[in-house]
Amino acid sequence: MKNSYRFFSNTDCEYFPCHKTRRPERFNCLFCYCPLYFFEECGGNYRILDSGVKDCTDCLIPHTPEGYDHILARLRQRFAEVRDGVGEE
Repeated sequence: MKNSYRFFSNTDCEYFPCHKTRRPERFNCLFCYCPLYFFEECGGNYRILDSGVKDCTDCLIPHTPEGYDHILARLRQRFAEVRDGVGEE
């Protein structure tokens, strides 16, 4: 799966891997910045700091091969909600 549309590993990046992992060969850099960061509930392992900032240090969802499916499913769900007017007054 190396360097496919679902998985990309940039081992030359000075920050690789940007999260601690025991399996760097499975570290996906495709979503270097998680597209779900601004979702109130993204489904990941995050915490809110006292400053109100979302800290995703312990989340590896976007950096696993399976993370692609998780992120696309969440995006599709949110796009459908927006299209259908869910949450609007």
